[in-house]
Amino acid sequence: MRVGFGLGSNIGDKPANIRRALGLLESREIAQLSAVSRIYRTPPWGDTDQGDFANACAIGETKLSPYELLAAVKKIEADMGREPSRRWGPRLIDVDILFLGDHTLDDPELTLPHKELFGRGFVLLPLAEIAPDLVLDGAPIADALQAVERAGVRPWEEG
Repeated sequence: MRVGFGLGSNIGDKPANIRRALGLLESREIAQLSAVSRIYRTPPWGDTDQGDFANACAIGETKLSPYELLAAVKKIEADMGREPSRRWGPRLIDVDILFLGDHTLDDPELTLPHKELFGRGFVLLPLAEIAPDLVLDGAPIADALQAVERAGVRPWEEG
């Protein structure tokens, strides 16, 4: 089943944290990745009193059910050293499930597609880079990207 991930980090070597999480997705056979975006530098969002984030998206195939997938990405976060913090606060790694096939879920543990996906330029920009024709819940990603604020979201190497 096709799966999309959004990754973020703003503690330590941020790009390396994202690359490590991507590697764990594959080495643990959680997903076989077919496309990975560039890493983007993003100003903090929600809680702005913290450093910039590194963000990226990846698409691949998984055999896991929605809740098996959720448990697997939470284990990656914990194994990498993520500690509980305030909402939208600093994090070593964040691995979000953006979509899983055509699954639609809306419960406290998991919402698919990701409930905040369509309002976040730092997710839509890297996702549109690797899947410009993607349509989720009837909404083209490219159209959603045009409608959101993406000020300050730029490729990491541009500093």
